[in-house]
Amino acid sequence: MLKKLTLTHWIFIGLVAGVLVGYFFPTVGREMDVFSKIFLNLIKSLVAPLLLSTLIIGIAGHADLKQVGRMGWKSILYFEIATSFALIIGLISANIFRPGDGVDLSGVTGGNKPALIKQTWKEIVVHTFPENIAKSIAEGQVLQIAVFAIIFAMGLTMVREPHKKRLLDWTESIAEVMFKFTKVVMYVAPLGVFGAMAYAVSIMGVQIFGPILKLVLTLYAALFFYILLILFPITRIFKIKLVKFYNAVKTPVSIAFGTASSEAALAPAMQSLEAYGVPRKFVSFVLPTGMSFNLDGTTLYLAAASVFVAQANGIQLSIGQQITIMLTLMLTSKGVAGVARASLVILLGTLEIFGIPDKPVYIILAVDVIMDMARTAVNVLGNCLATVVVAKWENEFED
Repeated sequence: MLKKLTLTHWIFIGLVAGVLVGYFFPTVGREMDVFSKIFLNLIKSLVAPLLLSTLIIGIAGHADLKQVGRMGWKSILYFEIATSFALIIGLISANIFRPGDGVDLSGVTGGNKPALIKQTWKEIVVHTFPENIAKSIAEGQVLQIAVFAIIFAMGLTMVREPHKKRLLDWTESIAEVMFKFTKVVMYVAPLGVFGAMAYAVSIMGVQIFGPILKLVLTLYAALFFYILLILFPITRIFKIKLVKFYNAVKTPVSIAFGTASSEAALAPAMQSLEAYGVPRKFVSFVLPTGMSFNLDGTTLYLAAASVFVAQANGIQLSIGQQITIMLTLMLTSKGVAGVARASLVILLGTLEIFGIPDKPVYIILAVDVIMDMARTAVNVLGNCLATVVVAKWENEFED
């Protein structure tokens, strides 16, 4: 019986076990975060070498720089369309379910909230390009690592043989080793998910859900409708076989849900999509780019949370104001990729721009991890689908 259980099954077992331990044995649960920290540290250690090696091989190994350009504009176009629909569904959901109505702010006092980070569009663009690749790797700046790898690969295409072949062979070896490294680390994933859930539940308990249970349910419902109304039709348009795609992405999506970390799901997502048959050059290019530019779940949450905060403050936003918020989020949601608790940072910045009091954010902080699990899972699901779409768009993948 146990031999028939897949990694995905074990991850969900770890998730349920973590909830039970955290709820019934909170003292023990508070100590279980050691497993999630070990898992996340191992994942972080492999992201940079895996990303660098696969991107370099994917681009320099084919030497088709025109295709790199096509992949770039097609990815960005897809990302912007998907993100726009996510923002629209987030706004509509918040207006229909009105999760902020009736929230009592009288007992809400100030607490620890993330420091507000303001970035202009110029700073966002400049931040995309690395000043020091070692620093980018140390800070986990995935987009900067990807940009460095792309430019390095372009340079490598200009190098004559035998130097080019020698470096490509060495890089290919690194990539293969890192995929095996990923396979080993995935054995720790169920423990990592168990530790994350046990710790979260033991710290939060269940009583904190009362004040904003409606917001949590609104977010989960909106994400479900986004998958049903946007992502599912995309699979039909591009003739993607749903069952095969689901089997390919269920493990990285479940890891993203259990750990609330897109970074933790990046390496297993790359491995799963390659096993699914998507060419490496698409996997290594579209996935990391999407981690900064295609945050479907996060942008949907930000739209809904912005309206929730306004409603909780008794402020009725006009359609024009909500559209302006949506357009603002399309830019700011891409500005702090890789920043801890980035969604809350972006939310605070948006509220300040529009002069909305941020007191209800202290309520959101209490259950942010529960909402982060869902939005992160949708982020990963959306990026996996984007990778398949771009590969099909280039006529280089048939499932």
